[in-house]
Amino acid sequence: MKNLFDKTSMKNMSLRNRFVRSATWENRAKENGEIDNEILELYSDLADGEVGLIITSYAYITKDEQPNPRMLGIYDDSLIKSYKKLVDTVHNRGSKIMMQIVYGGSSTNYNTETRTILGPSRVPNIYKGTVPKEMDKDDIDNIVNSFATAALRCKKADFDGVQIHGAHGYLLSQFLDPYHNRRTDEYGGSIENRSRIILDVYKAVRKSVGDDFHVGIKINISDNRDGGATIEDCIYVSNELDKIGIDSIEVSGGEFYKFKGESYFKEDASRVASAVKCPVILVGGNRTLENMNNILNNTNIEYFSMARPLIREPKLIKSYEKNNSYKPKCINCGNCMSVEKTCIFN
Repeated sequence: MKNLFDKTSMKNMSLRNRFVRSATWENRAKENGEIDNEILELYSDLADGEVGLIITSYAYITKDEQPNPRMLGIYDDSLIKSYKKLVDTVHNRGSKIMMQIVYGGSSTNYNTETRTILGPSRVPNIYKGTVPKEMDKDDIDNIVNSFATAALRCKKADFDGVQIHGAHGYLLSQFLDPYHNRRTDEYGGSIENRSRIILDVYKAVRKSVGDDFHVGIKINISDNRDGGATIEDCIYVSNELDKIGIDSIEVSGGEFYKFKGESYFKEDASRVASAVKCPVILVGGNRTLENMNNILNNTNIEYFSMARPLIREPKLIKSYEKNNSYKPKCINCGNCMSVEKTCIFN
């Protein structure tokens, strides 16, 4: 019987448990994307709390593009030195760390007047209303190359791996979404075409960092709305990535903030996990050990990631290990397991 506190290996990483800190925007970096002592303390607390694998908040890959302010940046070699300090801090406390890299596209309201916003098609963003410039082939090639060079910086900074952000309505997710992608060329239409840029990004990243470096992706199980990407699209892309060597897939979903209850993507995520050979990481509503152990032993899902519970309690994993019935604290009431503004479990 598998256990959440098993010591496991994921590609080049030996992990002390199956818990992952999922990337979440912290709004704490310097204006140029550099880290400071506040960021170091945050990740130190997570590692002290015995999170097996920490995935950083998303980092922007080109100097002139970021979907939110005070994001981490990995767009220039000058940033590598400060990240080495972050990685050393986490490693010295027994955890592993990957960096999530992103290109935002039209999923932003930040600074849109002073920069060029790129997207698959000239369509108003369904949530933000921002209208991007439709990317031409040079734009696509530049973004693919930017992902690759950013990933190489992560390797030079001694991160254990990199996660490509292909979820939550950012650029790569937009290419999969028929609403945002109205193209008629080789990057639009069929799922084979809509997923092409994601496969191109993975191949370029892999070529840049080599076979010994962990390369994962975060992807929507679906966009959870009419006209968006579907579970079948997700399974197709996951299969294609698996064939060419992706090392892990973290399964999330669109409009995730509308979901209630525990592990709300588990059924669809288990379909992905059954379709691929690489490890699948489940995010979204993971709260109790009993629930996660049940998923671990009755599906092919191997790892469980959390964001908001670890914001509330950075040392949550330590508390789990000491007390099998421990439940994360609710920001609202302090008692139930919710980390939403309203209690959802009582």
